[in-house]
Amino acid sequence: MSSNPDSPASIRRRGGLIVISAPSGAGKSTLLGRLMNQVDTLEYSISYTTRAPREGEQHGREYFFVSVEEFHRRRERGEFLESAHVHGNFYGTSKHYIEDQLAQGKDIVLDIDVQGATMVSQIMPQSALIFIMPPNFAVLEKRLRSRGLDQAEAIARRLHNAREEVRRFRQFHFVIVNDNLDDATQALISIVHAERSRWRRSEHILRNIVSTFEGGHQ
Repeated sequence: MSSNPDSPASIRRRGGLIVISAPSGAGKSTLLGRLMNQVDTLEYSISYTTRAPREGEQHGREYFFVSVEEFHRRRERGEFLESAHVHGNFYGTSKHYIEDQLAQGKDIVLDIDVQGATMVSQIMPQSALIFIMPPNFAVLEKRLRSRGLDQAEAIARRLHNAREEVRRFRQFHFVIVNDNLDDATQALISIVHAERSRWRRSEHILRNIVSTFEGGHQ
């Protein structure tokens, strides 16, 4: 393959958004961790949230933890690509970060709720939407209770919200049932690789390649 930086194949393509949503307890965080470790050149978008940090979480790593007042100020200034009120807290995605990374040709993984995924799909319809589905309600409830991160009231709220979230799976392009972690991981990785090969993601590059076949002689 040519190493010429001016060759049609070397022209930078625009990055893409990979949006991943799931009910709490479906195993999304574990799958995301595996995805980021096994697939190169993916960027993880860190969301802003008004919820309190859990044990072991750090500002700027899992989330940007901000006050409700600061969150509203940022939203009023138009800093969020999407924002939503979920499980009693606010969450938002930085518009500037997303636009900057996409322009650099980087693929961005968004870990957001179903509300946010719907908003992003309307603003950026070329985004790939992936829903992580638990195998059934009983398994989801067991996972939520066994992880020991939430009080009973919070667990009840998350289970209540899950009943509505799973019904909206048709809004997504792909659904992965997380029954076996290894299988679900491979499915997620395969989807990401396939998304990178969509012709619309690199249409200007492909047009330039096709142009090299025009006007020639057999």
